[in-house]
Amino acid sequence: MNLNAQSVLPNDAAQATLAGRVWRPDAGGPSVVAIRAGHAIDVSRTFPTMRDLCETADPAAALAAAEGADLGPLDAILANTPPDSRDASRPWLLTPIDLQAVKAAGVTFVISMLERVIEERARGDLNAAAAIRDEVTRLVGDDLAKLRPGSPEAARLKQVLIDQGAWSQYLEVGIGPDAEIFTKSQPMSAVGTGMDAGVHPASSWNNPEPEIVLAVASDGRIVGATLGNDVNLRDVEGRSALLLGKAKDNNGSCAIGPFLRFFDAGFSLDDIRSTTVTLRVEGEEGFVLDGASSIAMISRDPADLVAQMVNAHHRFPDGAVLFLGTMFAPVQDRDFQGQGFTHKTNDLVTISAPKLGRLVNRMRPTDQCEAWSFGAGALMRNLAKRGLLA
Repeated sequence: MNLNAQSVLPNDAAQATLAGRVWRPDAGGPSVVAIRAGHAIDVSRTFPTMRDLCETADPAAALAAAEGADLGPLDAILANTPPDSRDASRPWLLTPIDLQAVKAAGVTFVISMLERVIEERARGDLNAAAAIRDEVTRLVGDDLAKLRPGSPEAARLKQVLIDQGAWSQYLEVGIGPDAEIFTKSQPMSAVGTGMDAGVHPASSWNNPEPEIVLAVASDGRIVGATLGNDVNLRDVEGRSALLLGKAKDNNGSCAIGPFLRFFDAGFSLDDIRSTTVTLRVEGEEGFVLDGASSIAMISRDPADLVAQMVNAHHRFPDGAVLFLGTMFAPVQDRDFQGQGFTHKTNDLVTISAPKLGRLVNRMRPTDQCEAWSFGAGALMRNLAKRGLLA
């Protein structure tokens, strides 16, 4: 993957407040690190977990004040991260989150909403998707971006579409009052940049979903952001919405990174609102797919989505991260005309944004990715052994 600090860090890294997690073989576990001047500084004596850092009143200021040991140049840590070339005696990069719940908002952009309707109508049949796409667009239209979810106008449109037989459960969460907020994966299960990401080998129609991921404290404060790949099995979800867990939550199927960028005087939620996330998929056979997702086009404001996730009815004592959804839905043909896009083994996926850096993963079958074995229990035992728990 040829990872180095220049290729992974945000364009304005010198001004950014960045935190990550590094696996320390000498400690047998992970450490929270501050990224400073191209080095990883272990701050785990102050913040044993990323959850602890996110729960402070001002994570950016707290991270800036924290002292710790220099684990060396970020270049060396990144170069040692890909699993097929890793020296297990040296540190490597992990995903920047740990104990937080991993949640995702679905159908937050008009184009993704229409693609979900198409999946539902196709019932997972890739060959039927192209014709259904034309039909759905004719009935529903593609100019819904200005429609405010839950508004009287949206309710009137709902009734028209019901009368036409075009209503869908995906339109319900796309323009109705309630957002779709689901559990993407379990705490500690995500993979980071430079690691393999998983696609279930039983799937023949799947795609990456390039997204911004918000870091949210237990009291609902949005404290920072990073990038994510909400890998999706379109054929599985298309068969039934009740298979969402099987379509979304598989070994290695949640990629988050490279680092958490905390909100400070130079970076805020308004920067997120104006961000465009870009995607590139490079296949071994020379196939290239480029795409983009502009948060400015989102149907629900990020703060509104967070308010639907964390409130008096939904509590997350260790905080949460929230995928914001994507407007990118790949329909470019890869092998045969009319059959659209699907992943192949060893696809290299790069998701990037100027102020968040680059999340890079190689796509592998889920049973060939590194098995998830280090969970919350293992983390607590390791931190206790290292004397990092109060």
